[in-house]
Amino acid sequence: MKNTIFTNESTTSVVSRRILYTPSNFAKSSLLFLQEIGELTAKKVHTSAREDLKSYLFFYVVSGEGKLSYKGKNHELGEGDCVFIDCNNPYSHITDENNLWTLRWCHFYGLNLPQIYHKYCERGGQPVFKPRDVKEFDDVWEFLIDTAEGNDYIRDMRLNEGFNRLLTLIMSESWNPSERNNRNSKQSEIIHVKEYLDEHFVEKITLDQLSEMFFINKFYLTRKYKEQYGMTISAYLMNLRITKAKQMLRFTEKSVEDIGHECGLGELNYFSRVFKEIEGVSPSLYRKQW
Repeated sequence: MKNTIFTNESTTSVVSRRILYTPSNFAKSSLLFLQEIGELTAKKVHTSAREDLKSYLFFYVVSGEGKLSYKGKNHELGEGDCVFIDCNNPYSHITDENNLWTLRWCHFYGLNLPQIYHKYCERGGQPVFKPRDVKEFDDVWEFLIDTAEGNDYIRDMRLNEGFNRLLTLIMSESWNPSERNNRNSKQSEIIHVKEYLDEHFVEKITLDQLSEMFFINKFYLTRKYKEQYGMTISAYLMNLRITKAKQMLRFTEKSVEDIGHECGLGELNYFSRVFKEIEGVSPSLYRKQW
């Protein structure tokens, strides 16, 4: 059953086509779901402004120029620029009067999207970014609008698939281009720390030790490591150790106690406790289940 509303508008300000979409209750409770998708071409200067909207907006500039105002800051936009914002915050966008723009956009939501957006911002994601290849975003947008127009009985699942592809692209292309050169130099400093952790994670490693070894201030190291890899050094070490423990539980006959020591997780009681905190089951039960 179709649950979309198609509108083709031609006003004094814009020419547009859009799909207003009503997802199923299942989609609202379990998936990333579409609210609206469309394309517009400005015929003259026109400001679009909203706030307090339970939605996330992604759009990209197909051609022309304009400006986004978001959370008290102005961002200049040109062809190929992408925007990803939380519409609960006030925002507006306006085309340049001398170079009228064409936009393609989608509004979408999901119960886990606020947490995803928080992670996006935590990793340095900006409201505006310029991707290396905007065609990848164009392909996803085409997939989303074609799916929304269709009658597939698993349409909401396919839209969820499309939004996951979109978010993966956004996460991979989210860094502010003006910071890219600085970021690359910082990455070259921190990557050596990660390489050391990957090789020596079963050993006892302290932040002071890393700071002294790599001649990096420990507070700077802590902040930049999390910014670059999305987790703290201690969390990364624990992830490596737990993964190694899972491998040994499944593919060796060594005792749980020996595995804890060999993975850098210490005595049996501590190993069992942290393993259960992360995996939800004890090491012995994990071995039995798998």
